[in-house]
Amino acid sequence: MPQEQYAHRTTMQTSEGPQVYKVGIYGWRKRCLYFFVLLLMILILVNLAMTIWILKVMNFTIDGMGNLRITEKGLKLEGDSEFLKPLYAKEIRSRPGNPLYFQSARNVTVNILNEKTKVLTRLVTGPQAVEAHSQKFEVKTLSGKLLFSADDNEVVVGAERLRVLGAEGTVFPKSIETPNVRADPFKELRLESPTRALVMEAPKGIEINAEAGSLKATCRTELRLESKDGEITLNSAKIKLPNLPQGSSSSAGSRQKIYELCVCPNGRLFLSQAGTSSTCQINTSVCL
Repeated sequence: MPQEQYAHRTTMQTSEGPQVYKVGIYGWRKRCLYFFVLLLMILILVNLAMTIWILKVMNFTIDGMGNLRITEKGLKLEGDSEFLKPLYAKEIRSRPGNPLYFQSARNVTVNILNEKTKVLTRLVTGPQAVEAHSQKFEVKTLSGKLLFSADDNEVVVGAERLRVLGAEGTVFPKSIETPNVRADPFKELRLESPTRALVMEAPKGIEINAEAGSLKATCRTELRLESKDGEITLNSAKIKLPNLPQGSSSSAGSRQKIYELCVCPNGRLFLSQAGTSSTCQINTSVCL
C-alpha cells in the first residue's frame, strides 16, 4: 500500500473516534430466555411438591414404607399385602396372637424343592379340592402321636377310635383287620355283604355279644354252626325251635304233647312223639 493511502486511513479513524460493539441477547430472544427460565423454575417447584406429596401419602420413613417396616429380623408387613410375582422367603409368620391368612382368586400352591429345583412335595388348595402330592402323608398330635398315615403300601389310622358318620356306613372292597367292631351307644351294628359272603376269621376266637338286647341271625338257605375240635354250647334259660319238622306218630290215637328232639346223621333236627323208649329210629323219613 502506498504511504499516502495508509496515512489517509489512519487520519480518518482518528478523527471519528473508537467504535464500541455490544455483546448479549436482546429483543425477543431475551424474552424467550426469561420465559423458559421461569417455566423451568415452576416445573422444579411442582416436581418438588409432588415428591413431598408422594412421600407423605406412601408414608415413607426411615424404617420403611407404608405397611412395610424393616427390622433387625427382616421385613414386617402390617395389614393386607398383595404380591403380583413369586415371593421367596425363609420364614413367613404372623404377629403373636394374630392368625395368618393366604387368600387367592384361584388356588394356593406350596412347593418343596430340592437342590436341582425338582418338586418333592406339593400342596394345592383350590376351589374344587385340596391336593397333597408327596411320598407319605402323616397327621400327628402335638405330642407326636400318629393319627393318620398314608403311602403307596398302606393307610394307617392311629386314633383310638374311628367313627364313620355316613348314613350308608363304610364300604370295604377287600378285607378289613380290626380287634373290635362296635356301634355308637343306642345305635345298631350291622355287618352286611349285599352280593357276596361275609366271612369273619380270628385265630383265637370270635365273640358276638349283645348285653342289653337280643341277637338275631337270619339267612335265606342254611345257617350252619360248626366246631371242628370243640363243642357248641347253647346256654340259655329257654331255647325255642318252633319250626322243626315232626316225624310220623307211632300210635295213631295218641294226643300227647311231649316230644323227643332227634338228630339225623346229616345234622338235621326233628321232633318225634316221646314214648317209653326212643322213637327217633321210627321217623327216619325226615332225615332223607
